Amino acid sequence: MPKVGFVSLGCPKNLVDSEVMMGVLARDGYELTPRADEADVLVVNTCSFIEPAQKESVDAILEMAEHKKFGAAKKLIVAGCLVERYRDQILSQIPEVDAVVGTGEVERILEAVHGDLRVLPPEPPAFLYHDLTPRILTTPKHAAYIKIAEGCDHPCTFCIIPQLRGKFRSRRFESVVREAEKLAANGTREITLIGQDTTSYGEDLGLRDGLAQLLAALSSVEDLLWVRFLYAYPNRVTQKLLDTLAAHPRLAKYMDMPLQHASRNVLARMKRGSHGDAFLKLLERIRVTIPGVTLRTSFIVGFPGETESDFKELCDFVQAGKFDWMGVFEYSDVDHAGSFALDAKVDPETITDRRNQLMAIQKKISRERLRQWKGRTETALLEGPSQDNPMVWEARLQGMAPEIDGKLYLTDIELPDGSLADTGDAVRVEITKTDAYDLIGKVVEILPRPAKRAVQTPQQPPPQAHETLHRITTGAPLRVLR
Repeated sequence: MPKVGFVSLGCPKNLVDSEVMMGVLARDGYELTPRADEADVLVVNTCSFIEPAQKESVDAILEMAEHKKFGAAKKLIVAGCLVERYRDQILSQIPEVDAVVGTGEVERILEAVHGDLRVLPPEPPAFLYHDLTPRILTTPKHAAYIKIAEGCDHPCTFCIIPQLRGKFRSRRFESVVREAEKLAANGTREITLIGQDTTSYGEDLGLRDGLAQLLAALSSVEDLLWVRFLYAYPNRVTQKLLDTLAAHPRLAKYMDMPLQHASRNVLARMKRGSHGDAFLKLLERIRVTIPGVTLRTSFIVGFPGETESDFKELCDFVQAGKFDWMGVFEYSDVDHAGSFALDAKVDPETITDRRNQLMAIQKKISRERLRQWKGRTETALLEGPSQDNPMVWEARLQGMAPEIDGKLYLTDIELPDGSLADTGDAVRVEITKTDAYDLIGKVVEILPRPAKRAVQTPQQPPPQAHETLHRITTGAPLRVLR
């Protein structure tokens, strides 16, 4: 059978789509290869959320096109978000591309590889995978993503996700639980629930506080160390959700809540509603309900109409909010977004300067908040040897989400009795040093390992298909299997 190689760009939601496409092809007998120069078929799953990500996608397509022109590749397929925006243009302007597969056509990857599919008429995306959908995990075995919903109904002017991913739609409750149970039975210790707005989960299914109900069910899945969720929409954070997080030990005491800004003026132009004072009250309620909770947020600077006073209001809010983790994105125009037509654009130099100012404020806050961990002994999930220095191992506390937050570096994983901790182990770590964004410590105890059980579950890629993780200018992960 032909060998297929994947390049998957963008967020974890896109990564799950790539894993599903890989699973569909593997089920049909195709071999997956981590090397582009060995692939007979190349698939580039693209991101198109903002301009830098779009450029990365185009560059990746052109790079893979070289393998078709001068290498072994016979077919080049482009998938994902860029297809939803430029379906016809991709085919007409890049002749090496044989087929395009949109976000709502993921299950049709087999037709594209067979040569039966070139381009479909654009339709609103409707695809939603389930627990029986073939899927090959490209994350380490001990940590996996589960996409619980697709699409979005929010009208944010800076965002084109509804155009790229369609209307909001939730997976069936039982399907998510079954997938989590299968993953846990095969060694997954941490599950991260993702969706464009996880806090709306179940509304379209008639569930009230659907995310809270789902988290409560997942908290009883044996062998899981942590369950976390990302992308909480602030006005959908209910007291029931907070109470559920506080009540169950397996639920990570972690809230990722992109607030986007603090100025009432800017938030109104974003069509996000609310304002900084309301956010501060929400943060206080979260911290009171869930003692020791880790809070992460992200902001956009340089949005059209953002004045100096708006930016100062954002800076003051960050000082008062004292977030554990924070990301800052520079606004860039996207031609299909509502903000594209707004006036009072901010010049690029000012935008970059504002990002640097805001991150400088957060760096001091982060350094101060991490100091409290020195001398403590905490449970961590062991990730494996560091790519930067194989003599040092990496781990994460429950307040560190994979790939987006700081890390815990371990100088010693051997206990006095000679036993060694291994990748995927839950361990107790004594924290000996702190930095601006990371911690340093040593393993002092290896917690009991779950009994091995074999059940049918998403496959792992072949041993040689190691994943190289790069970072692009948006801060989003660029995954290339090669």
